[in-house]
Amino acid sequence: MSDYLMSVRAVRNGAFVADVGPTKFLVTPDGQAVAPAQSITAAAWYKAVRADAVWANAQGEPRGDVLFIVHGYNMSEAEVLQRHRLIKDGLAEFGFKGVIVSFDWPSDDKTLAYLPDRHRAKDSAFKLVTDGIAYLSGQQTPTCSINVHVLGHSTGAYVIREAFDDADDAGLPNSAWNVSQMLFAAGDVSSASMSDDNPSTDSLYRHCVRLTNYANRHDQALDISNVKRVGTAPRVGRVGLPGNVPASAVNVDCTTYYERLIADSAHDQPGGFVGLQSHSWYFGNRVFTEDLFAVLIGTDRSVIQTREVAADGSIALRGE
Repeated sequence: MSDYLMSVRAVRNGAFVADVGPTKFLVTPDGQAVAPAQSITAAAWYKAVRADAVWANAQGEPRGDVLFIVHGYNMSEAEVLQRHRLIKDGLAEFGFKGVIVSFDWPSDDKTLAYLPDRHRAKDSAFKLVTDGIAYLSGQQTPTCSINVHVLGHSTGAYVIREAFDDADDAGLPNSAWNVSQMLFAAGDVSSASMSDDNPSTDSLYRHCVRLTNYANRHDQALDISNVKRVGTAPRVGRVGLPGNVPASAVNVDCTTYYERLIADSAHDQPGGFVGLQSHSWYFGNRVFTEDLFAVLIGTDRSVIQTREVAADGSIALRGE
């Protein structure tokens, strides 16, 4: 099957470059690398994504699911597609029948590119909503609803936050645009900014049914002592959500699970690790993918089998 991507990378001499450009709607054939020549019209792309998103549940009732993946900083197109396929193939093993779409913003693939990437992320963010989420979330019919979900890894969480905030400020015509499940994994936004009363984040909570945050205290990329992170506040992907969040928000602490994973990764990480292990282990990890699948199909947060719930209500990833 082909892979669907939305790219806002500029194109020069027939190749993508690390600058913001017009949105391109890509259909990448299975086994091929991403290329600007794979672009099709927006109308044709929307039609194909919507058609592939629709499936029937066990009762024969139609529903649709589209999961947008928003990647982090310092990522090439090849790395974006590799991780896209890891999530797509992993979810398919658990029975997910919807569509995966990667939103590819112009992150550089050079080291120490964090601050330039941050600026390009903000410049790219608005297009995530206007050219992707808002259109597809509005494609509802009386007989079939399209559930739009969004997963942000690393700086992808920042892109999502800025996209939703800007969309609210702009007053999009379709004021009812919404997503079902919003998920952050190794989210590179400050934990404090995710509080219920923070103006930079209230759009996130207002436009999703549930926000799930996966955090790992061993995440080296989000360590405040990291040279690229000097002067930044503790990140939500490392320390978790703050105490004052809406009831729709849930934190999943992956710290203890990650400790077990690095001691013995053969079963849960059969394909090995991609990128920085402590920051990107989510891709290709069977337990995370199973948890993600349960969230996407709407399983109650307290009964997802890959979790353990403490007496105080806190949730941790536990695996098998």
